[in-house]
Amino acid sequence: MNKTSYPRDLLFGRWYRNEQDEQGNETVEYAQLSADGSFEFTFTTKNSQGEIVDEITELGDWGLVGDIHFTITKDELIAEELFAADLNNADNYHAYKVLTLNHHIFHYQHRLTNEEYIMRRVVDNLGHC
Repeated sequence: MNKTSYPRDLLFGRWYRNEQDEQGNETVEYAQLSADGSFEFTFTTKNSQGEIVDEITELGDWGLVGDIHFTITKDELIAEELFAADLNNADNYHAYKVLTLNHHIFHYQHRLTNEEYIMRRVVDNLGHC
């Protein structure tokens, strides 16, 4: 059986995605994945008028083995206050199957819910083509 394997260092850096729900609320996720296996995910939800209605930052550990990406949330930052995540809560552990990973796109699927997500790399320095 041929398993797809992705280089871990392709995930290092900053990523983002956004989606809109049926009520017109937009959720934007910014992700920072560091070489030491730590992550910072910030989720910002705005209503249809563009006002921020919710913002949360999760901190924890991530990894990539073959085509499986996983995260463990250890802390949450809410209204500039840091809270330790309950490590007994299964909702703080996630595993995903990587569908596409390159320098521009990270497309992955949750192993339990089958929800798919597409992150795009944040480019800090725009080069000349």
